[in-house]
Amino acid sequence: MNLLEVKNLNTSFHIGVGTVQAVRGISFHVAQGESLGIVGESGSGKSVTMLSVTGLLPYNAEISSDSITFDGREISGLSKKEMRKLHGSEIGMIFQDPMTSLNPLFTVENQLTEPLKIHRHMDKASAREKALALLRQVDIPNPEARLKQYPHELSGGLRQRVMIAIAIACAPKLIIADEPTTALDVTIQAQILELLQGLKRDSRASIIMITHDMGVIASMCSRILVMYGGTICEQGDVREIFYGARHPYTWGLLNSIPKVHQKRGEKLVPIHGTPPDMLQPPAGCPFAPRCRYCMPVCRAYMPPETALSETHRVACHLMHPKAPKVTRED
Repeated sequence: MNLLEVKNLNTSFHIGVGTVQAVRGISFHVAQGESLGIVGESGSGKSVTMLSVTGLLPYNAEISSDSITFDGREISGLSKKEMRKLHGSEIGMIFQDPMTSLNPLFTVENQLTEPLKIHRHMDKASAREKALALLRQVDIPNPEARLKQYPHELSGGLRQRVMIAIAIACAPKLIIADEPTTALDVTIQAQILELLQGLKRDSRASIIMITHDMGVIASMCSRILVMYGGTICEQGDVREIFYGARHPYTWGLLNSIPKVHQKRGEKLVPIHGTPPDMLQPPAGCPFAPRCRYCMPVCRAYMPPETALSETHRVACHLMHPKAPKVTRED
């Protein structure tokens, strides 16, 4: 059964010089207990997609969809007050930068007990005991002292753990992790990922991992959406994406990963060019200007989605029977 199902989501931002079409007609689902990875370069629409689903975008955003259902309920038409009830209680969000997401004016205790008081109607003493238990759950040492501290008194790794504790405080059914390891050193990154895996295993919550790091996706997720130019260009399970990818953009992401057997001095292969201007998105495939296999049809028409298996889908004109036969090694 699907916990979250999104159909034909479109999100635009109205700014002074025009309209930025950040997300363009995407559809996807997340099953109960599943770990879904959303990967792509900065500006591809990953974070905006999930902020659209949760209704956390600014006033100049315009969101439309055929349907957004969560746990069997249609949530696309909920008011801000109704969405606030959903946040924290059933959907937990781990934001990219805990330093800007945590309020610098309040202690860890204030920020951790607030959702417990609002959504679980706990009194002050009960909320404090639960907050201590949450800090222990996310492996924060000396939790009694940490409760009294402010965000600036904590290291980056500890701030991220506090963010995770807030996100899971009310045992949500869905946890959205937006670049949870950005700006952390590799040791702390590994600890945070191990912590998230343990939480998923213990709580059986669904996780959506948003990142540009294919290594993080490989270790955390069972299924992957590859986004580019506000669209989903390829999706499939981890094995299909890492060993059977068919979209040139996915090949580019995979080729940019350092490999264990890589020879000394061998350079990584970058994706040349820049992402499209979403003020004036291209009529055809958004990756066409950067694609070495680009054909005239790619610039003129958006490619249809081709199903390669029950889970593996690719939006690329190279999937047409009359297109040139190319592989990742070409």
